[in-house]
Amino acid sequence: MRSPVNLRVAVVGAGPAGIYASDILSRTLPGTAIDLFDRLPAPYGLVRYGVAPDHPRIKAIVAALDKILARGDVRLIGNVDVGDEIGGITIQELGTLYDAVILATGAIRDADLDIPGIDLPGSFGAADFVSWFDGHPDVPRTWPLEASQIAVIGAGNVALDVARMLAKHVEDLSATEIPANVAEGLAASPVTDVHVFARRGPAQAKFSPLELRELGHVPDVDVLVYPEDFEFDAGSEAAMAASNQTRQVVATLTDWALKDPEEARASRRLHLHFLHRPVEVLGEAGPDDVTRVSALRTERTTLAGDGSAVGTGVLVDTPVQAVYRAVGYFGSPVPGVPFDHVAGVIPNDGGRVLGEDGAPIPGLYATGWIKRGPVGLIGSTKSDAQETIRNLAEDVGAGVGLRAGGAGAGADSGVDVIDLLEERGVPVTTWSGWELLQAHERALGEAEGRERVKVVPREEMTAISRGALVS
Repeated sequence: MRSPVNLRVAVVGAGPAGIYASDILSRTLPGTAIDLFDRLPAPYGLVRYGVAPDHPRIKAIVAALDKILARGDVRLIGNVDVGDEIGGITIQELGTLYDAVILATGAIRDADLDIPGIDLPGSFGAADFVSWFDGHPDVPRTWPLEASQIAVIGAGNVALDVARMLAKHVEDLSATEIPANVAEGLAASPVTDVHVFARRGPAQAKFSPLELRELGHVPDVDVLVYPEDFEFDAGSEAAMAASNQTRQVVATLTDWALKDPEEARASRRLHLHFLHRPVEVLGEAGPDDVTRVSALRTERTTLAGDGSAVGTGVLVDTPVQAVYRAVGYFGSPVPGVPFDHVAGVIPNDGGRVLGEDGAPIPGLYATGWIKRGPVGLIGSTKSDAQETIRNLAEDVGAGVGLRAGGAGAGADSGVDVIDLLEERGVPVTTWSGWELLQAHERALGEAEGRERVKVVPREEMTAISRGALVS
C-alpha cells in the first residue's frame, strides 16, 4: 500500500518505540512524510538514558536505530516539548499540521511504593538514579552517595543495574561512556554493602540470566545469597519447567547460595535476599534533627503454592542509610491527551487512542510503553508498533479515523513545523545535529581511550548539535 498523497504523520518520542513505529510506517505507507519529535536534544530515549553504561552490547542497538534515521525518510526534530507551546508545540497544534499523531513517549517515572517512610531523605527512585549515572540532561549533576549500607527493592534487571552500579568500583567503569561528574560521585562513595530485596522466591525473580551472572564477575565485589531464602513450591517448579531462563537464574543463585560466606574477602558485598516483603523504611534523627533513612524493615514471606507469596508476620530490620526502589516504571500524561492515572498508560484499543466516551479519537495513536505499560523488551516494542501502524494504515485505507479534513490534509497548512518552532525561540536539533554531537562525544572518548564520553548539560548538547562553538 502506498501512502495517500501528502500524508503527514508526527511521531512523538524518539526512543525505540517511536523509531520502530516510524520505520514500519515508512515501509507500510511509502511516501508518508514522517516527523519524529523528542523533548531531548538527542534521540534514543531509554537506550541512551536508561541502560547502565557498562552494558555496551545492549547499547549497540543504537547502531541499528542509527541506520533507520540515517535513511532520510524520517525527519528527527529534537529538543521540543510536545504538549507545551512555550517550550515546543501542543498536541492540538500538531493536529492542525499532521493527519495523524503517534505517541511513543514511554515510561520514565518510578512507580510508587506505598509503604511508611518511603519519602524520607535517603530514599530514592531507581529511574532517577539511572538517569543520573547515564548523564541525563534534566537531572541534577550531583547525587548524594553518602551511605555505606544500601537497600535496593526489586527483583528485575533495573534492580540489578542499580545494585551493580552502587557496588562497582569506579575504576572498573573507566572504559565506559560514564560522564566525569558521575565518575567523581561514584569515586567518593563509602558503600560497603548493597542489599537487594525480593518479596518472592528465586524462581519468581525477573532477572535475565546474563545480567545475573555478570554480578559474579564484578571485581572486588562478593555476591552473597542465603540458603534460608530459598523456597520452591508447585508454582516454582512449573516456572522452571516452562522456562529455560528461569532454570538458569535458579542455577546461578543456587551456586552462590552453596558458597561459604566466610570465604567472602572483597571490600564490597552485594547481598541478594528472597522472601522479604518491604513494609517500612525506618528513620532516625541526625545531629541536624533531620530524620533520615536508618533501616529497611521487611516481613519474611512464604510461597503459597502458585508462586505468589504471603506474609509470615516475622519482621526483619536491615540497617541501611539509603533505599532505592526499583519496582517498575510509570508513564507520564501528555497534555491534551487522555490518560489512565492508575495504569500509567494512554487508554487505547490496539493503538487507537480512546476518548472519555470510549471511542477512538480521530488521528491519534499510541505505541510502546505508554500504550501497554512498562513491560517487554525490544522485540515486544516492534510487535507493538506493528499493531499500531496496521490499525493506522487500516484507517487510512478506509478514509476514516484521521483528523478533520482527511488523508493528506495536513499538508495544506503550508507551515513547516521547524520554522514555527524556531519562530518561538525553540532551538530544535536534527539528525545532522545528532551526527555532530556523536562525533563530539566520540572525540572526547578517543582522547581518553574510550568509545565516547557523554555530554551532559542540555545547553551544551544543543549548542554542539546546532554547530555553535562551545567553550
